[in-house]
Amino acid sequence: MAYIQSHKHPLTQQPRLKRSAAITALALAVPGAAMAQEQTLPTVSVTAAGEANFKADAAASSKFTAPLVDVSKSVAVITKEVLQQTNATTLQEALRTTPGITFGMGEGGNPSGDIPIIRGFNSQANMFIDGLRDPGSQSRDMFAVEQIDVVKGPDSAYSGGGAVGGSINMTTKNARLGNFGDVSLGVGTADYKRATADLNRQLGDHVAARISLLKEDSDVAGRNAVWNKKEGVSASLAVGLGTPTRASLGIYHYETEGMPDYGIPYNNPIAKYNTVAQGSGGSTATTPPTVAPTLNATARARNGDGGPLNVNRDNFYGLNARDFRNTEVDSQTLKIEHDLNDKFTLRNTTRFTQTLNDYVVTNPGDSNASIVTGTTLPRSSKNRYSTSDGIVNATEIVGEIMTGEIKHNIAVGLEFAHNEVDSRGYVVTGTSNANIRNPNPSDAWTGTVARNPQGSVTRTTSRGIYVFDTVTLNKQWLLNLGLRDDQFRTGVDGYSTNGAAPTTATLRSDKSFMSYQAGVVFKPRDNGSIYANYATAANPSGITASDGSDNLSLTNKDLEPEEVRSIEFGTKWNLFNNKLGVNAALFNIEKTNAKISLDANTMATVGKQRINGIELGFAGALTDKWQVFGGYTYMDSSLLETGPSYWSKSGTNWRYNANAENKGNQFPNTPEHALSLWTSYRVLPQLTVGGGAYYVSKIYGDAANTKWVPSYWRADAMATYQVDKALSLRLNVQNLFDETYYDKAYSTHMVGVAPGRQATLTATYKF
Repeated sequence: MAYIQSHKHPLTQQPRLKRSAAITALALAVPGAAMAQEQTLPTVSVTAAGEANFKADAAASSKFTAPLVDVSKSVAVITKEVLQQTNATTLQEALRTTPGITFGMGEGGNPSGDIPIIRGFNSQANMFIDGLRDPGSQSRDMFAVEQIDVVKGPDSAYSGGGAVGGSINMTTKNARLGNFGDVSLGVGTADYKRATADLNRQLGDHVAARISLLKEDSDVAGRNAVWNKKEGVSASLAVGLGTPTRASLGIYHYETEGMPDYGIPYNNPIAKYNTVAQGSGGSTATTPPTVAPTLNATARARNGDGGPLNVNRDNFYGLNARDFRNTEVDSQTLKIEHDLNDKFTLRNTTRFTQTLNDYVVTNPGDSNASIVTGTTLPRSSKNRYSTSDGIVNATEIVGEIMTGEIKHNIAVGLEFAHNEVDSRGYVVTGTSNANIRNPNPSDAWTGTVARNPQGSVTRTTSRGIYVFDTVTLNKQWLLNLGLRDDQFRTGVDGYSTNGAAPTTATLRSDKSFMSYQAGVVFKPRDNGSIYANYATAANPSGITASDGSDNLSLTNKDLEPEEVRSIEFGTKWNLFNNKLGVNAALFNIEKTNAKISLDANTMATVGKQRINGIELGFAGALTDKWQVFGGYTYMDSSLLETGPSYWSKSGTNWRYNANAENKGNQFPNTPEHALSLWTSYRVLPQLTVGGGAYYVSKIYGDAANTKWVPSYWRADAMATYQVDKALSLRLNVQNLFDETYYDKAYSTHMVGVAPGRQATLTATYKF
């Protein structure tokens, strides 16, 4: 598959994934839309120029069998108007608008990409496009997305394995009846250039097509030598619209090229203890010792405070001559649905997805010990070349039935998925040092990058059967019920290309688990509800299929799935004639058998983790001119159990579990307080002004709570001018006060540096 050719620096060509000629031809020939949607194709909604709608009344997924006000669970919906006003072009920028979500960093085997952490738990494996799981490590763009639904709290009943903190579903731009379109051109500081187009055309009484296009070339504000290029096309053709039988065919292609950025190092927090596997056995060695291994006093004396290293924000430790990142995503979707009668609809959706993640990147923090007293650090590299091929098929029937006076809105479905990840990275030679205070990305490098002869193939197969039922007992009482049974199989096989014995062991895991959720909803008025909900989730080993942080290994392959349960009490109200939605929730989440690494070779499900929290949310209009979107989250997280200090005896020595000292610590990447607010006001018929304020309190990168990034505030601003009915101009200034802050904390090595101030001007023409 061809890549965007970089003119910013030369790069030795690496092996690339081949583009399907059929996909390219279809993208050029079909004036269609994004990937086929998993829900019933909606009719177009037209609003007057300048109007915004921050409030959604329903989630996109048909598994939610009631309006959001009657769903006994926290669900935040980010509408296309919020995406547009905030100029959220990536998933990370979009999710910033709802509180309680942070992002993790990738490193080597945990590939760089979208790693959202919802309510304290990694949700990288629970990303969905139009209701179907979206595999592969990616950095997603929003050019083909109309709505994002964020389910908060354990939801394996809805999403299957791994959804212990929540899930994210992106609804794409779909072909629909009617003729409409727009073209947007944006320019800005940091060499920002972005163009998008969206065209929908009705080709017959029941036929429509749509195409969305993207091209972007930009640097990253405040980060020296970091840049990105993107190209994308999303297209579909829908037939039978407005008839009982409908079908759609969609394709999606997205590719990126850029300079990967692993931020800056931590300020040298060093291990508390000497690197020893065992502690003293005492005089008799019949009981565990009462003291920990010997303190690493020399190292501790040189320790920094564990926060980000105090260097300039624009310090970049990578190498122009060596580092690169290329990604690609291709998918093809076929959806068929049929109205069985006026109450029930049957649908089947099949999607094929292929991804590529290809990079060599500098890790600036591997040599932390040299930072306090030294002036240079080695530019060690992390790398990956992995391809992912997946197929998902889902069959579902949704509808409404009556049993006497009781109404049931139900969804029953069966899902199958198979994914294969081939990972074989690089062997990188050559050395280069960076000046800690003044690194130069143009430093000379004379090494080589060649594919590693050792690789592995990970195959995962899953099956899920589910049923959901919103039971309307009477006007005031409802039940939200859901049950899902899953089977998850995964295996890893090593291989080599040079005849040598594979270094990756053969691994197998086959687990089954059941998840459920039950909610009681009381409606004191038609526009509001008070609810209580109980839900469970399960996390089998290897859920990220060698394309994330939870991969199958010798230490976890035999472990039972982690079990999570949540209790949530909340209330939701539609106010001001249904124009403003507000919600509040109290929640408690517990993982009762968390995986703990007792040492490098042993893992056990002996941990316990808990989060108690409060969430407030709001979305919609306060007046005809004033819109608001956002919320506040408080999370009190605690590692309740982290395993025994000494867990087994070997000879006369007892093995020491350093994780035991983490008991009572805060979850990694889980802020205690998080606030987001976006608001806009139409001051004149043609002029709308707006702004955002975001706060995230201090977060830790590791369970030991020794590595951290400080709290931060960020402010954004926006102004939109409607020149005429068709043309509008929008000015966005992100990070208005050019604050230096850090938006990611890795467990070791480094922290992610957030972009500096950037101003962009976007012209949009609608037709």
